[in-house]
Amino acid sequence: MGERALLVELDADGEVGAFHAELLRRRAAGTLPPVCEIVPAARTILLDGLDDPRALAGEMSAWTVPPLTPGAGAETEIAVRYDGPDLVEVAERWGVRPGEVPDIVGGLVFRVAFCGFAPGFGYLTGLPPHRHLPRRATPRTAVPAGSLALAGPYAGVYPRSSPGGWQLIGTTDAVLWDPRREPAALLTPGTRVRFAREAR
Repeated sequence: MGERALLVELDADGEVGAFHAELLRRRAAGTLPPVCEIVPAARTILLDGLDDPRALAGEMSAWTVPPLTPGAGAETEIAVRYDGPDLVEVAERWGVRPGEVPDIVGGLVFRVAFCGFAPGFGYLTGLPPHRHLPRRATPRTAVPAGSLALAGPYAGVYPRSSPGGWQLIGTTDAVLWDPRREPAALLTPGTRVRFAREAR
C-alpha cells in the first residue's frame, strides 16, 4: 500500500464498522496521528498518508474498540418507488406478497459499510440473514441509474447506469454522486440509511 500506508485487517463487517468509527472519533479528538485518508472495505481499513505507520500499528494493538452503537452516525432517508423488475421474485424468495416488500425494506435501518464499484455506490449492511439474496444467475448489461438493489447481505443504489447482477426492487431520483457537492457522495461510510416508500 506504500511506505506511508497501513492496512488493518478485521474479521467481520461489524468489526470494520466499529474500528472505522473509533478511528474517526480519535481523529476528531486529535489523538490519531495525521492521516490523509481512512478508507473502509469489507474486511479491511486503509489509512494512507501516515508519517509512521509501524508506530501506529503498535499503538492499535492496545486499543479497546467499543462495539458500534445502532444510533451512531448521520442518517439519510431515500424515497423509493418499488417498481423494480425483480420485486416479484424477491417477494417469492422471502415468502411474502410483493406489496409487503416495501414495508420490510422500509422497516430496516441500513448502514454504509464501505463504498466502491462506482463513484457514489455504497454497500449497505442491515439485511437480516433470512433476507439475504443470491445475485442473478445472468447479470444485466445495463442497470438503470437510481436502481435499489439487493445481493447477499447488502443493499445498494446504482449511482449511474452500469452492468450489474443484483436483484432490482425499486428506483429513486436521489442523486448519489455529484462532483459539485461537498461531499460528492450522498452515502459515506458510517451513514445510516432508511428507504421510504415514495408518496404517490
